[in-house]
Amino acid sequence: MVKRKKSEVKRVLVSACLLGIECNYKGKSKKSRCVLNLLKRRDVILIPICPEQLGGLPTPREAAEIVGGDGFDVLRGKARVFTKSGEDVTRYFIRGAKLVGKMAKLLKVKYAILKQRSPSCGCGQIYDGSFTGKVIEGYGVTAALLKKMEIRVISDEDFEDDFLEGC
Repeated sequence: MVKRKKSEVKRVLVSACLLGIECNYKGKSKKSRCVLNLLKRRDVILIPICPEQLGGLPTPREAAEIVGGDGFDVLRGKARVFTKSGEDVTRYFIRGAKLVGKMAKLLKVKYAILKQRSPSCGCGQIYDGSFTGKVIEGYGVTAALLKKMEIRVISDEDFEDDFLEGC
């Protein structure tokens, strides 16, 4: 008799707004049909996160962007996160990222699907800090921290169901 290897359950951090939770800065969700389809899989556990809420910011909240770099630069103290009206909210973004990092470590998470262009969750693209809608290459604060932890991050826009197949 041949024993079959039991399929490993994959724990995946997911930007809560992608699951329909109304937590983005406008108090809205950004449902992703592709991400929601993962709820049907038995080998995947989705862990919703909103780093900005975890960091202590309210919902809704004023739009914020990273000024002077990206999330890696924020974590190094070389860039800051400001609201459109000029309030420095960097500490909330760092606090939220660190809490997500603790969750990831505790739950042994290896994967994350995050909302593109967010100052927390952006994966490869963020707004440039001018509040004009201009997009640049870079990572949000939480995405940067997760990458430093060697967690595989992908944006909701680049996500395909086979993302988890080869992992």
